[in-house]
Amino acid sequence: MGMFSESVDVDCAASGQPLKLRWAGQHYTVCAEPVRWYERRQWWAEERRAPLGSGPGLVDHEIWRVQVRLDPQDAGEPLTLDLSRHLGSGRWRLVRIHDALQPRTA
Repeated sequence: MGMFSESVDVDCAASGQPLKLRWAGQHYTVCAEPVRWYERRQWWAEERRAPLGSGPGLVDHEIWRVQVRLDPQDAGEPLTLDLSRHLGSGRWRLVRIHDALQPRTA
């Protein structure tokens, strides 16, 4: 599994669930039900002081694991990605690519 942080553009349903994304000049469609969870971040290492009332967005990252395809009709293996949404700004970042599900070359 590769871990990094790269900006991505994500189109979402009204519920906030990712539907499509643009990354590295390509357009991907979510092809399976995404999974959402929250992870703690080391806010004390990044912020000097926590503004009053900012706990949930400051402490946790919203993470979505999505399976995407370049073409919704593509029968090949989907690419599995973990996306993080910053709760304050709404910006999205690609944080993990799951190698086990990436196509392998001989």
